[in-house]
Amino acid sequence: MNLGQRNFIRSNPTMNFLRITLLLGLISSTSHADGWTVGLARTVITPPQPVFMSGYASRNKPYQGVVNHLHAKALALSDENGHRGLLITSDLIGFRAAVGDPICERIMKASGLKRSQIILSSTHTHTGPSTTTKIEASGNMSKEDARKLYDYTGWLQDRVVEMALKALKDKRPAVLSRGLGVANFVMNRREPTPRGIILGFNPSGPVDRSVPVLRVTSPDGDLLAVVFQASAHNTTLGSRHYDICGDYAGFAQAHLERKLPGVQAMFMLGCAGDANPHPRGTLDIARQHGEELGEEVLRILDGKLSPVNGPLATEFSRTAVPLRPLLDEDEMNEFLKKRGGWRPWVAGKMLEVKQKGESGATHYPAPFGVWQFGEDLTLVAMSGEVVVDYVYMLEKALGPLNLWISAYCNDVYGYLRSARVLDEGGYETRGLYAGGIGLFSPKGEDVVVDSIVGLARKAGRKIGK
Repeated sequence: MNLGQRNFIRSNPTMNFLRITLLLGLISSTSHADGWTVGLARTVITPPQPVFMSGYASRNKPYQGVVNHLHAKALALSDENGHRGLLITSDLIGFRAAVGDPICERIMKASGLKRSQIILSSTHTHTGPSTTTKIEASGNMSKEDARKLYDYTGWLQDRVVEMALKALKDKRPAVLSRGLGVANFVMNRREPTPRGIILGFNPSGPVDRSVPVLRVTSPDGDLLAVVFQASAHNTTLGSRHYDICGDYAGFAQAHLERKLPGVQAMFMLGCAGDANPHPRGTLDIARQHGEELGEEVLRILDGKLSPVNGPLATEFSRTAVPLRPLLDEDEMNEFLKKRGGWRPWVAGKMLEVKQKGESGATHYPAPFGVWQFGEDLTLVAMSGEVVVDYVYMLEKALGPLNLWISAYCNDVYGYLRSARVLDEGGYETRGLYAGGIGLFSPKGEDVVVDSIVGLARKAGRKIGK
């Protein structure tokens, strides 16, 4: 632009108006560019052919039909400084380390992300496929069944990696905000009886009924995605159900996406290790819970939400959570006497370890992560099937404000119990069922809480706020 052109613009009112409008547009664009950018992607992960389902050991055949398709979904975040995070949710029972770790390694190699920048989350549906990294007959599965499941697992890993990389390439300016609601169908399942604690119905037992919601919009206010959570086992449907289904979490996501066309709804599961949906047992009830949860999320989205600003800081560690020694001879015999259930299985696995002349593992390397969003939000990504006590322990240790605690992230290896649950007994004391065998020590809860507090402090959370 020459001097004459600049003088013409200064002296011409219309051109001045256009210049101011252009400058305001540039300022606005720069403001958005300096804030959050997001990328979204999704993929269907329903097995192309019938395979064995996961969650109930009594099932003796592959799935027979499909009620609704299962999905994996990705949300890629980047703050104004280019710090990135990748959240992956899935309609699966969980990513065990043997399946999830290779996915993360491939994403890291292709994208340059660090392990702390990836969260693999699952809805823990018990009406989805199992996964395996070995071709061997086990339980009710033949070797051919195992081969089909092995092939599916590889196919699943490929699709999740492809989807993740697609989300990382899909960059658009965004605004983040959050709100909180309530899920009334969450029920403690540890029922006291004269015979001890059973899996049942305990209205007076502790649960987390909160429904945290993260809203992702364009700078103009158009809704792009919503991440939400509930803390009940995704098990409205029981072991006699042989159709693929996302259970209440799947119905909730579908309800939101039907009501909000073009929006990506992503579900995370909280500390649901000792909570079930109530009531439960039928497909209609699963749909009812899902739609109830979806309506609560819609209510939150329509209300006043709090902003979530950067910068984004991510931390991750594999914490050595202590295991108690293997069962002694008397304990082993007592476990083996039980008919059915988890105790004979645990005793049998421990017996195999002893017969090999091994002493058993002393710790399990449980992964934990923390994402810190400026001073506005701390997302804690816990692994395993975490009981509700950890919500209260972490709120006490970190402070209850601006805190989102998720479980079933990165590695679902077994039940992460508390000392209280261990003392009371019951199903949730069973410990590891993947990645080895072992019962967690009562000292484990302190180790876990201390580790997460350390990660949060390193990420920048002001402890106690």
